[in-house]
Amino acid sequence: MINSTLTELNTHQDELRTIARRHPWRWVSALLALAAGTAIVWAFASSPNLQWGEVGSYLTARSIIDGIGLTILLTLVAQGMGIVGGIILAVMRRSSNPVLKMISGLYLWIFRGTPVLIQIIFWYNLALIFPAVALHIPFTSIGFSVATNSLITPVAAAIIALGLNEAAYMAEIVRGGLISVEQGQSEAAATIGMTGGQAMRYVILPQALRTIVPPTGNELINMLKNTSLVSVIAARELLTASQQIYGVNYLVIELLIVASIWYLALSTVATLAQTCLERRLQVVLRVRPQPWTTRTANHLASLRSAANLTSDGKS
Repeated sequence: MINSTLTELNTHQDELRTIARRHPWRWVSALLALAAGTAIVWAFASSPNLQWGEVGSYLTARSIIDGIGLTILLTLVAQGMGIVGGIILAVMRRSSNPVLKMISGLYLWIFRGTPVLIQIIFWYNLALIFPAVALHIPFTSIGFSVATNSLITPVAAAIIALGLNEAAYMAEIVRGGLISVEQGQSEAAATIGMTGGQAMRYVILPQALRTIVPPTGNELINMLKNTSLVSVIAARELLTASQQIYGVNYLVIELLIVASIWYLALSTVATLAQTCLERRLQVVLRVRPQPWTTRTANHLASLRSAANLTSDGKS
């Protein structure tokens, strides 16, 4: 009796079929979006007012290539300046010294609260405030003086403005990464005799990199695009080179498309580099043996946690 009932249930289950739920409107919306995108692309591609041959010819023009080189230089130097400044500002924000915390907070308030375009124009016109930069030994005639315009060139003004502005944003990224590391790591490092600087270098920063690297990659891509803002001071980067060309031949849209293609290409390379770096960092942090300082700090932290649990149990 029981066996026959089980046999009937198994037969009935075999006859059941799972039917996936249909989503007709999903397909309709996808087709509409595809049709709209195709129509927009075709409208641009078939427009008689766009000279696509000129776009191809200017992609590798000498001035465009030179502009790309300066764009890459500005991106790397300004981003490096921002990373170094951001680390310093983040450490100042976490300092127990109220003066350092106030200076860091004031810096972030100013540079995050004003547009980067204004900062670029300000540094480029610094000579209006200080016509010359002078350095003299007090009570002597020994020293030198240099015209500010000879020091603050368009490229120098762009690097200073972009780098100082980026430092304000990188400070918050680094601070967020440092906060993500447990407080016990710092306490354990201090227990084994490490100074604050040693604990930051050998224990905290290596663990914070997982949190810091992804947004830093995004900031690098944003920096790449923000270099186009220095066209207002004629720094001859990619956008400025395109503007100078279409100022002569009036192929405005064609040269803007050339600049956009190169920006897309550079952003794609930066994105791929960021992905590879994140994967590499995950492998290194997962496989590479930790230094003895980190192992000792982790061991002391675990002992402290065990002691706290024991004391709580007794109480």
